[in-house]
Amino acid sequence: MITYEPFWNTLKNSNETTYTLINIHSISSATIDRLRKNKPLSTTTINDLCRILNCGITDIIYYSPSESDQKL
Repeated sequence: MITYEPFWNTLKNSNETTYTLINIHSISSATIDRLRKNKPLSTTTINDLCRILNCGITDIIYYSPSESDQKL
């Protein structure tokens, strides 16, 4: 399961807020909602967040295997 818990920690430790992401960097409020609900994001959006927050991908997302994952 992929979670965006690292994103919230990274955001908290940065000079940015959800307000600045939306109003200055043009990240949509729907994207912020998707982050809150651990919904899928495009790699373009993840790239944008990494650039804005000057961080690596592991500072945005975390993967851990889960029994509730879809069977392959």
